[in-house]
Amino acid sequence: MTTTETGVHEPVQVHYDELDAMGLLHNSRYTLLVERAIITYWVRQGWAPDRARSAFEDVFLAVREVKMTYHAPVSGAGEVVVHFWIDRMGRTSAVYGFRVLSADRTVVHADGYRVNVNLDPATLRPEPFSAELRAAAEPLFTAEAAAC
Repeated sequence: MTTTETGVHEPVQVHYDELDAMGLLHNSRYTLLVERAIITYWVRQGWAPDRARSAFEDVFLAVREVKMTYHAPVSGAGEVVVHFWIDRMGRTSAVYGFRVLSADRTVVHADGYRVNVNLDPATLRPEPFSAELRAAAEPLFTAEAAAC
């Protein structure tokens, strides 16, 4: 992981079985790469899906929306880098921006955004983020997100 002024660069592996018949990363797998990168960051911060083991009470986060634009295909297995940040963090939801980059960061393969909602596990209704999770998210904030 490399932390930058805006967000984090997280290396992620593309596996052979994620390629299509032409040897290109299947379009559905780009979202999985973003998921792996974001989860890796949060696990390193102490997040776990079980409240008894997690450093945060916020353990039930659902993806509400994903928008992705593809620019250049990933060909073959190997490492790519997912650069991600938080554009906006509201009371119950956060908007991540992301780019899927080549390992040397010279090619943008895809970019987009993803909206996560913090849910109450019992009711499945949105609930406010905890102060602890907000503090751990601060390194991901853009200048605009930090000002909110």
